[in-house]
Amino acid sequence: MKELSCFHICMSSRMKDEGTVLLNFRNFGYYIYGMCRASDSKLHHLSHQPDQIDSRLHNTFISFLSTVIPSFNISVLINMDFKCVFSFLMSIVSIFSVVCLSSAFDPPDNYLIDCGSPTNTTVSGDRVFIADSLASKYLSTQANILANSSREWGFDFLPYRTARIFLGNSSSTYTFPISQPGRHWIRFYFGPFAHTTYNMSIAKFSVSTQNHALLANFTPKVTVMKEYSINISSSSLIITFTPSENSLAFINALELVSMPDNLITNNAATTKGGKFQGLFSQALETTARLNMGGPRIRFYDDNQWRDWVPDTTFLTDPNLAFFTSNMKAVKHRDGAARDTAPDLVYSTATIMSNPHANYNLTWEFTVDPGFKYLIRFHFCDIVSIKSQLHFYVYVNSTDAFPGFNLSAKNSLVLGVPYYMDFVTALAIGRTLLISIGPSTTSEDHNAFLNGLEIMKMNNSVGSLSGVADVGPSLNTKSKTNVGLIVGVSVGVPVALAAVVGFFVIITKLCKKFLKTLIMRRISQMILERGV
Repeated sequence: MKELSCFHICMSSRMKDEGTVLLNFRNFGYYIYGMCRASDSKLHHLSHQPDQIDSRLHNTFISFLSTVIPSFNISVLINMDFKCVFSFLMSIVSIFSVVCLSSAFDPPDNYLIDCGSPTNTTVSGDRVFIADSLASKYLSTQANILANSSREWGFDFLPYRTARIFLGNSSSTYTFPISQPGRHWIRFYFGPFAHTTYNMSIAKFSVSTQNHALLANFTPKVTVMKEYSINISSSSLIITFTPSENSLAFINALELVSMPDNLITNNAATTKGGKFQGLFSQALETTARLNMGGPRIRFYDDNQWRDWVPDTTFLTDPNLAFFTSNMKAVKHRDGAARDTAPDLVYSTATIMSNPHANYNLTWEFTVDPGFKYLIRFHFCDIVSIKSQLHFYVYVNSTDAFPGFNLSAKNSLVLGVPYYMDFVTALAIGRTLLISIGPSTTSEDHNAFLNGLEIMKMNNSVGSLSGVADVGPSLNTKSKTNVGLIVGVSVGVPVALAAVVGFFVIITKLCKKFLKTLIMRRISQMILERGV
């Protein structure tokens, strides 16, 4: 099970008459549980970089306070000795069942490689990128060239400290056994750095699998992560790195991880109210993934280890937008599984700054001509007083979902996460516009969007990069693989079992550092928030 990623203490600017700080003990429990699961390096990172915790607290977690249990004077907790603190927290956990389980999905295939590294690298607690030597059984290459950067890298750049270099006289391949066919994430980490012999900043190369060309004549000038989603039907996946003539290739780290089968369905809406069928066979490249109205959501706060960036820089006119958050309003029914997007995405939204005016909110993206794009819209009505809001959604000038009525989709229940998929026509230019606007027939005059994902689809020759073919290994087509992912319903029996597990974890791991860590973080955050 992936560790709980909500390492947060939720502080509030709202104060009771006695001037005490309010705590959301549900998230306080998340914080402690996550800390106990984390590695020493992660603890060091969190305790020395409070600005990253603050950015994740900003807006989103403040809204938790309206749903907390009765207020508690934090000074009482600070003055308790360790045993009392421990007993108090355990009683809070057992009473309110604050231990929540993260995604039930356990990826059958989970290859994480820190290329060029002599040791394993732990990222986000339980994500271990294995040393290059341990991955040598998957690699076929003529030269064994490993590079190590002398630069000081921050926590977010751990996979970029080392690299494996491939020379231009032949191709090099990674061959991974696939235990369960279906969709997989493929993530490549590229970060050129100074090397005494090889100039990684001028590397030029291509990357392909048996069925798809992923990158062609690619030169990574800056640190970048390339993410793909591919349906694998064979018993192995072969990833080939081919340097261009008189050049070289390199890779800092790579991931090959199974996805939930229901994360990408086979159908989507398309132009003129039509339906696109055949997404199962498509390779997808992530072009953009946005958290509307909220801060950046890092991979350690996402069950599928995705990165969500704020939408502000993509808005054509930010003055027309207003950003809102309401975590307490988010409910989960049948609209979207938790793996679809984190609750953090659905708890924030970008809405019209003037709902009485008649205009569209528009986001602009750069795309590659000659490709279709899968666009996933994430909706969760956290802004309406009553469920009577419907509005228009446009892709360029096309009404993506004619007659779209989110209220009807969610049976007139507010706060239910929901997503809609749309496949564009072949892109002609390099600009893609996404717009939302109010409907004149809606009782509420407004429009909102919570999250957005844009994914490039492979072209007719199986390429995601220009017109490049994948070569002679193009001999099979991905087969449909649909499975039923059974979600976890956290009821009383599960909550009680989680409490027992929580007790065991804290008993083993907290004795040395929990008291110091809790007191330091509480004191630090009180000072930072100036309360």
